[in-house]
Amino acid sequence: MIARGVMLGADQPVILHMLDIPPAAEALNGVKMELVDAAFPLLKGVVATTDAVEACTGVNVAVMVGGFPRKEGMERKDVMSKNVSIYKSQASALELHAAPNCKVLVVANPANTNALILKEFAPSIPAKNITCLTRLDHNRALGQISEKLNVQVSDVKNVIIWGNHSSTQYPDVNHATVMTPSGEKPVRELVKDDAWLNGEFITTVQQRGAAIIKARKLSSALSAASAACDHIRDWVLGTPEGTWVSMGVYSDGSYNAPTGVIYSFPVTCKNGEWTIVQ
Repeated sequence: MIARGVMLGADQPVILHMLDIPPAAEALNGVKMELVDAAFPLLKGVVATTDAVEACTGVNVAVMVGGFPRKEGMERKDVMSKNVSIYKSQASALELHAAPNCKVLVVANPANTNALILKEFAPSIPAKNITCLTRLDHNRALGQISEKLNVQVSDVKNVIIWGNHSSTQYPDVNHATVMTPSGEKPVRELVKDDAWLNGEFITTVQQRGAAIIKARKLSSALSAASAACDHIRDWVLGTPEGTWVSMGVYSDGSYNAPTGVIYSFPVTCKNGEWTIVQ
């Protein structure tokens, strides 16, 4: 997706830096071979390495997908202790070697906590440049509404994911709308089923990751990758006028969310900067 221009736009050349652990070095090299074989016009180079310093040197965008994988029956807190040491070392490499205004997106779970750990160990990276992925939950909410109303997902907008990328998040449709032939209409008005919106809809979005692990025996891959591309694209290139998206960002106390935690808010983006929708 990145090499095709899905993340940074169809006219932005990219050099991919791919980092993996030493036991996966051979498989990583196979991925590099495939990227070369795909002859992507935008792909100007590939660095495949097991060395964090080499991977982080000069990068403008860092998508942190590495972490101890969550398996069936595990909660995010179960992988937390294993991920502290991983994020400490990767943060140090970014701190010392990334481009000065590097944008960081943490995907690996527990995403909010991992982002906060990364922030603590990479103090020179601006706090506003360290984010975590709640766009996956945002997209899941859009998908549930589009299925319920049998409308195109592109016609649904402005759901909100509040809080943590975990089962404690709060998916909110109170400001969401659907474009209909007669104009934009509130989701609540169209669904006409508050019991579903206040119950099953929320739990489905909260538990969707676990449901996918149960079905696939592996955690979300395609949808997480797609959401990561959406998150970076909107952050770098801007959100459409009148539309907001959900991002896990360093809280400034908006909505009485405690300052100093990574928390998901509705945001708009312009000129590479996000702003919390007040």
